Formats: sequence, C-alpha cells, structure tokens
Amino acid sequence: MEAVLRWAEHISEAINQVVWGPAMLAFLLLVGLQFSLRTGFFQFRCARLWLKMTLGKLLGTRKKVKKARLVGKDAGREEKKAISPFQAMSTALAGAIGTGNIVGVATAITLGGPGAIFWMWVAAVLGMMTVYAENLLGVKYRVRNAKGQWVGGPMYYIENGLHCKWLAVVFAVACTLATFGIGNMTQANSIAAALQETFALPPAVTGIVLAVLVGCIIFGGIGRIAKVTEKIVPFMALFYLVGGLVVIFAHVDRIPSAVQSIFQQAFSLQAAAGGVGGTVMQQAVKYGIARGVFTNEAGLGSSPIVHAAADAQEPAEQGMWGIFQVFLDTIVMCTVTALCLLTAGVWEPGKDGAAMSTAAFATVFGRMGAVFVAVSITLFAFATLISWSYYGERGLAYLAGEKPVAVYKALYAIAAAFGCAMNLRLVWSIADCFNGLMAIPNLVALLLLSGQVVAETKRYLRKKKDGQ
Repeated sequence: MEAVLRWAEHISEAINQVVWGPAMLAFLLLVGLQFSLRTGFFQFRCARLWLKMTLGKLLGTRKKVKKARLVGKDAGREEKKAISPFQAMSTALAGAIGTGNIVGVATAITLGGPGAIFWMWVAAVLGMMTVYAENLLGVKYRVRNAKGQWVGGPMYYIENGLHCKWLAVVFAVACTLATFGIGNMTQANSIAAALQETFALPPAVTGIVLAVLVGCIIFGGIGRIAKVTEKIVPFMALFYLVGGLVVIFAHVDRIPSAVQSIFQQAFSLQAAAGGVGGTVMQQAVKYGIARGVFTNEAGLGSSPIVHAAADAQEPAEQGMWGIFQVFLDTIVMCTVTALCLLTAGVWEPGKDGAAMSTAAFATVFGRMGAVFVAVSITLFAFATLISWSYYGERGLAYLAGEKPVAVYKALYAIAAAFGCAMNLRLVWSIADCFNGLMAIPNLVALLLLSGQVVAETKRYLRKKKDGQ
C-alpha cells in the first residue's frame, strides 16, 4: 500500500509541474491582462463605480434598490429563492480567504523574498478582471434547477456559451473532486494543527466537532451557507485586519523600509540565496504570482458558481463584486500580513511560514500572538470549508442531477473529520492537480467568450451613462 501511495504522489507531482508550471501561471496572467486591455483597464478606470456598487452598498450609501425581477416567462416573480449579491460575495470570499492569507503570504516571502509581494499585487490586479469575467458569464448563462433556484458556473457557460459539453464535464468532475482536497481535508487539517499546537486540543475531538458543524450548515443548502458566511466573513476579516494593523503601527518607523524592500527586491537581479534558483527577481516573480493566484482563486472557476446564485439583475454588477472580492482578499488582507512580517523584523529566508506569522504577532501580543494566529487560521479555514462544499455540490448536480447531492454532503462532512488526523501531503498534491484541471477549461472558455464579456461591459456602461 505504501508503494502505491508513493507512486500516486510521484505521478501527481509530475502532473503539477506541468499544470502549475510557468506556462500555466503565464496563461492565468495573460487572461487577466487581455480583459484589462480590452476593457480599458476597467478595474482602474471604473474604480469609483465598482466601489460604489459594492462597498457603497455595504455602507448603506445608496438608495434602496427595487427587488430584482425575472425576465421572459418568469417575469414578475421575485427572487425569493436567490441569495443577495453580498451573500454571494461573502461565500466566494470565504472560499478564497483561507490559510493562504496568513501562512501562504509568509511562505511566499521566505521563498521569494519581500519582492514576491509586488508580484502578488500584479497577479491580483489582473486577477480582478478574470474574476469579473467569470462572474459576469456565470450570471449571463445561469439556469433554474428543479427547485427554482439559480445555478451556474463554468460548466454552464462552457456548455451553453461554447457549446462544448465534454469540456464542461471535465470542469465539473475536477471541481467535484477538488472540493475534498483543497476545500475540505487540507483546511480541516490546518484547523486541527492550529488548535492542537495552541490549545492542546486532540485532532480527533476537532474532527468530530468540525464534521457536525459542517454537516449542520451545508445540509441547509446555499441559503444557510450564505447566512453563515455573510456573518463570519466580515467578522473574521475585521478581526484579522485590526490585529494586523496593531502590529504594523507598533513598528510604524519600519514601514518605509518594508515598502522599499518590496519594490527593490521585486526587480533585483542579484543572485538568489546560495546562488540557487536564479536571481532574486526570478524567485520573487515565481512565488509571488503562484501564491497570489492560489489566495484569490482568480481563474479557477470557483467564484462564479456561487455568484450565479445571487439575485443580481445585471451580470456586470455581479462581476464587480468579484473585483471587490480580489481587492479585499489580496490587495488588503495579504498586504497587511506582509507588512506585519516585514515591519516586525521576523522574516528569514527558508523559515517556516506558520512560525514566522506567529512570531510577528508575538512581538506585540506576546503569548497571545499564537492564540491570535490560531483563531484566525481556524476562522479562515472553516469559512473555506463550508463554501467549497457548494462548489462540489453544484459540480455533482451538473453531472448526475440533484439526487446524489445528499450523499455528497454526508461524505464531505465525514472527510473533514478524517482530514483532521491525516498526513495530507498526497492529498495536497492531488488537490493541486484537480485545481489545475478546473482552471484549464475555465480559462479556455473565458478567452473564447471574451468578446461577450467586453460587449456586456460596454452595454452596461452605456446604460449607466444614460442614467438608467
């Protein structure tokens, strides 16, 4: 059995070198770049608009919007079975904000130096338009299921937009299987490890409690998942941001040198540590882009699955929630983590990411620094756990209908319990493979349907200009 596991690990690692190699990362960036160019860098040019339509609504700075109505044969019916655009964004953000915002950023810095953060920003700026396009197409091509709920995602815009059923099936299969890895067992394992190290809580206990909590939430469907995420996401984001800002301002005199190191090492042509791996810039580009993509999930195709369930009337407006999602996840959250590490002076090449994060917060909070990081990891990972269940549920429903979904949910909850006590090196590797297999058909569809995204964006902007 051990030999089989080693063989499986070697195979998955070989696939990952191709699926997540330089060519794939370049492909991800190019997709975001072409949307940026063809929309006149919408994320910058229309920043006031998308902030107004997202953050402005959250802060209550808009007039009350009328209930969205359906069109065509369903005209006049209210969106009673849909979730709100904010709930959709919260659920998608719950899936994106995970341990990568803490440990992932620290790992990017240890492997690529402070310059990796600059390239993480680049990946985020371009990724904003990738997620915008995904969400726009997700709403444009969504359909009603037997329960009258909106369902959508890459499998629907691949089938109905590209008319390529087999490619849609590839995405749905990869998505369903990926949820057990990157969305479930790896997150559960991070929770168990954090609680065991900080509070001496046995992984078995964590696993049982986690399985029960996850089961209670996901069996309530997208409505219950959305109600939980719309409460937990703002709280956990604010909790982490406040703690991070306290650390940063405790070392406020080091902020200029920290920012300077980010820009200097992003373009440094000096040899990397030990002369291995090329220049400092090469390492920064490699790990900054890779970690940036993994933290905001731009291009994976996960976000539009939940955004399609919103009661949005305008595809472009739901796309804007995707821009805000990436902005908050990477530009804000990841930058706070990076500045904590750099201003606290705990950065060392090759140092463990989790240990470095804990050390940064300990410079201000002492022993409570470890508690703060453990609680943050638990909240982030739990939010990811429940949101990714919906992605797998929709992938399976697309393939086999609604009947097997209940079995999937039960298996998903049980997998969380097992994930708490397992060595997940192989699971991580296999999960990365399936994530890549999700991204490839999704990115192909985005490129081939890019004309529709551009046309829809222009139509919406003309409508706003005319005051409609």
